[in-house]
Amino acid sequence: MKLYGIKSCDTVKKARKWLDDNGIAHDFHDFKKDGLDEALLSRWERAIGWEALINRRGTTWRKLPEELRDTISAQTAHEIMLANPSIIKRPVVESGDSVSVGFNADIWATEFSQ
Repeated sequence: MKLYGIKSCDTVKKARKWLDDNGIAHDFHDFKKDGLDEALLSRWERAIGWEALINRRGTTWRKLPEELRDTISAQTAHEIMLANPSIIKRPVVESGDSVSVGFNADIWATEFSQ
C-alpha cells in the first residue's frame, strides 16, 4: 500500500495514524517533498477520474481564478494538479490495482482489514 499526500495535512495525519494503529504497512509519498509525476497522475485519472481528485473545498481551489474554476476540464485539471499538487484531495491510496481518495475509518476498516 502506498499513501500519497502532504505531511502537514490533518486528514493525512489521521489516515497515517489509523494505518499505524491498525498495523497496516504502507509507504508514504509527500507531494511537497517528493513531487508528483505525470505518469502517476494520469494513472489516478484513469482509475478514478480527475473530478474525484480535485479538492473543491480547499484554499488552493478557492485561489484559482473564477473563470478557470467555472470552465475546468480534464486537460486543465491535469495541468493544475501537476503544477500544484496541494489541490489534490488527500490522501490518495494505491492498494494493489485499486486507487482511492479520502479517509474514512469505517470504510478503511472493511477495505484494508488483514
